[in-house]
Amino acid sequence: MLDKTRPDPLRSPLLDQARASGIRHGFFTRAGGVSKGIYAGLNVGLGSDDSADAVRENRHRVTMWMGVPEDHLVTLHQHHSADVLVVEVPFGDKRPKADALVTRKPGLALGVLAADCGPILFADPQAQVVGAAHAGWKGALTGVLENTIAAMERLDARRERILAVLGPSISQQNYEVGPEFVERFEKADADNSRYFRPSGKQGHAFFDLRLYTLDRLLRAGVRAEALDRCTYADDASFFSYRRSTHRGEKDYGRQISAICLEER
Repeated sequence: MLDKTRPDPLRSPLLDQARASGIRHGFFTRAGGVSKGIYAGLNVGLGSDDSADAVRENRHRVTMWMGVPEDHLVTLHQHHSADVLVVEVPFGDKRPKADALVTRKPGLALGVLAADCGPILFADPQAQVVGAAHAGWKGALTGVLENTIAAMERLDARRERILAVLGPSISQQNYEVGPEFVERFEKADADNSRYFRPSGKQGHAFFDLRLYTLDRLLRAGVRAEALDRCTYADDASFFSYRRSTHRGEKDYGRQISAICLEER
């Protein structure tokens, strides 16, 4: 897979319904990039220690697939927040701190990076509004999903029309957490206990980030689905922060998920 010369992103059947409305999306994998070693493939992480030239070329390949100019791929300095930005023009070399973005401007590809956390792409085809969010446990718990939907509504989207898809992320069987993590979630909502199952280690549990994210989207009133692909388990297709940590690797790559309104 990694010797492909062009990216071949995953797509969602739900978001493909918006293709006729000029909305293009892709959940990019490692395929089609030029990075080597532990970053092999399509690493787009500007914050990684990968070759800057390789990352630049990988991002260029993403923009080519998305059909936008190279400087119209808009990404953020993600910091596990619930902050959302409305984007009207490219950021240039600056990447503001936030974890989600929305737009109604054609020709801007909104991208979020992940390596186990959940990338979520949003679209209201009728209102011609799209969004992208990065939701790890902290962002999901503190409201980045709901904040993204609210920001889209301020651009005249309606939540009952919004399509939302969670891309490849870590599965429950590979996401073991400690007792303080479980306590934090159960303190926020006692019903959150259903997202955990014992791991066999005292006080530890496996956390279902995917189901937790999907349930929050559905409770927010949007149409939502998740792609059933685990970033940790599939080394050939995805980068994984947790897998790299368990292997003792010094760093890790990041994949991108992107959506845009095509210019007509």
